[in-house]
Amino acid sequence: MYNIIQLSSGVCASEGFFADGVSAGLKPNGANDMAFIYSEDECEIASIFTTNKMTAAPIRHFRAKGEFKTNFVMINAKNANAMTGTKGIADIDEILNALTALHVEIINPVMSSTGVIGVRIPKEKIINGTKLFNLNTKNPHGAAKAIMTTDSFSKEIAFKVELEDGSSFNIGAMAKGAGMINPAMATMLCFITTDARASKQVMQEILDEAIKTTFNAASVDGDTSTNDTVMVLSNGKSGAFNKEAFKDALHKIMLFLAKEMVRDGEGATKLVTYHVTGAKNDAEAQKVAKALSDSLLVKTALYGEDPNWGRIASTVGASGVEAYEETLSISFDELCVYDKGELLFNDAMEEKAAKVMKQNQFTISCDLGISDGSFTSYGCDLGHEYVRINADYRS
Repeated sequence: MYNIIQLSSGVCASEGFFADGVSAGLKPNGANDMAFIYSEDECEIASIFTTNKMTAAPIRHFRAKGEFKTNFVMINAKNANAMTGTKGIADIDEILNALTALHVEIINPVMSSTGVIGVRIPKEKIINGTKLFNLNTKNPHGAAKAIMTTDSFSKEIAFKVELEDGSSFNIGAMAKGAGMINPAMATMLCFITTDARASKQVMQEILDEAIKTTFNAASVDGDTSTNDTVMVLSNGKSGAFNKEAFKDALHKIMLFLAKEMVRDGEGATKLVTYHVTGAKNDAEAQKVAKALSDSLLVKTALYGEDPNWGRIASTVGASGVEAYEETLSISFDELCVYDKGELLFNDAMEEKAAKVMKQNQFTISCDLGISDGSFTSYGCDLGHEYVRINADYRS
C-alpha cells in the first residue's frame, strides 16, 4: 500500500532539485523566456521524443550523446532551433560550453527548445541569459512560466508518495503546450523530476507505457511538432522506490498535464473526453477515440455547442474500424442520444444535449457494441481564436 499526496512545488518538489526562469530578451516586454532545472546529484534520464521526421536540433543533440547522466537541463522559448541543420547543433554546443561561467559542476547538460521553426537560435542572447541563472534558487513557478509560448497558463503538478515501510519519495513536473498538439507527441515539453531511487531501465519502461494513455491520447489540432519532449530525471536522493507506486504517480502526473494542455488548447473553451467501448479490440477503440478527438467537424460542432451526434456517428464510421449502426450507442455525459439504431433525438432531447455541450468539460461516449475493446482520448473545440493565434504566430 502507498499514499499519494499532492504538493505545490512543481519540479522542485524532489530533494536536491532547483529551478527558475529568467529573461534573455527572446519574449517581448521582459517576460521570462529561459528556464533551468538543476540537480545537486547527477540523474538517470528516461525520455520520449517526437515522431516527426523533421526532428529539431536539441533532440538530435541529445540522441548523439548515447547513454549518459545529467544534472542540468536548460529550456528556451520563442525559438525551436528546428530545421537549422548542423549549424543548429553547433549552436547548442557553443551555448552549453558557456555554462562553465556558472562555476558549478555541470554534468552533460541538456538543452530543449520551443517556438518558431526554421530560424537560427539567438545564441548570444541565450548565453547572456545563462549568466542570470542562480542555481541555488527554487522557483518552479517561474520556470514553468518561462517555457510557455502560446499557453495561457503554466502547467505544474507534484506529489509526495508515502510507502508502507515509512519511506517516501517525491515526483514533480512542469510542461508547456497549447497548439500543435497531436501526441505522438505534440508541441509540448514536459520535464519530470523525482528523488525516487529508480533506474533508467525501469523509468523508461514505465514512461513508455504511461505515454499511451496520457500525452498520446490528447489532441488539440491534429498536428505533430518537431520538438516534442518528455524527460524524467531521477537523482535517487530519497533512497526510496516502489515500482507500482511510482507507476501510479507518474501516470497521474502525465494525465493531469495532458488534460491541462488540451484544456489550454489555443482558443479552446471545452475539454472533451471521448470514451470508446465495445470495440473489436483496444487498438480499434483507440482509432475511433483518436479520430473523434482529431475531427475538425466534431471540433467545430463543439465550439458552436451544437449537439450534432450525426458527426460523431460519421467519424466512427470513417475511422476504418468494424462498426455497425445497429450496435452503436452514443451518449453526451449520461444522456444517450442514439441507441443501437433507435433514433432518440427529439426537441426535448436536443435541449438536454445542448445543455451538456454548454459545459466547459464533458464526456462523449461511444459503445460500438461488438466486443470489449476500449480507449479514452481527450480533445477540445476549435474556433476563431485558434485561427487568429496561428495566423500571427511569428509576430
